[in-house]
Amino acid sequence: MALSPPAGAEAAGATPTDGGRPPVLLLHGQPGSAADWWPVIARLDGAVRTIAIDRPGWDGASPARDLAGNAQAALAALDAHGVDRALVAGHSLGAAIAAWLAARHPERVSALVLAAPAANVASLYRIDRWLAAPVAGELAGAAALGGVGLALSVAPVRRRIAAVAAVDDAYLRCARSAVLRRSAWRAYVSEQRTLVRDLPALEAWLPRIIAPTTILAGAGDRVVPARASLQLSRQIGGARLTISERAGHLIPQRDPALVAEAILSALPA
Repeated sequence: MALSPPAGAEAAGATPTDGGRPPVLLLHGQPGSAADWWPVIARLDGAVRTIAIDRPGWDGASPARDLAGNAQAALAALDAHGVDRALVAGHSLGAAIAAWLAARHPERVSALVLAAPAANVASLYRIDRWLAAPVAGELAGAAALGGVGLALSVAPVRRRIAAVAAVDDAYLRCARSAVLRRSAWRAYVSEQRTLVRDLPALEAWLPRIIAPTTILAGAGDRVVPARASLQLSRQIGGARLTISERAGHLIPQRDPALVAEAILSALPA
């Protein structure tokens, strides 16, 4: 998906490196795109090289993949940029992919920053399982994303949402374009099934993660329950849990300064 990032940030590809710290790989959630990380990249202000990608299913070119397939796509992005080892930051389902990478490919991950992580079984609600169901889940997913896309197509409504949610109108315009595509509806349902199917397997691997881990949870998150983030902090040895009082689920957009601070704190000086 071709996007035009705001001044001071790049939506896809890599920003210049500072020459010493490992790069940062940024993995968006569901639905989503590399544009989700614009506010964080802007706060980092070139202090570290960043690689933000549109994941499979959301790039307009490839079908959605499971956690292992997403991990392989992430590794391919690192390889394409000549990066052997990176700090990996993930939001929501992107955090599950980041954790999978750290558990299965520890040599490639220097540290983890997991924002509003849907990375354990406790992060699933009953509705997540319903949305993963054949037929009913597909219809519900299409209706949900289609409704969001149509709402964001109405400028006054979009501006009102931007004001209430404290996110950029430009970000919402990109989100509108993404969720109105049929491929986005298919990706959404596919990833709901991935969550239900793959999170038990990921959970079994969480204790093996050795990368220093920071978990960021939004005090107002209605998508990933607070108990899930607390449990995750106990499942990953030595993980630190920080609560954002400003954010709900959209931590990279609502509290980008906190995410940027967590990333910089996890990098070597």
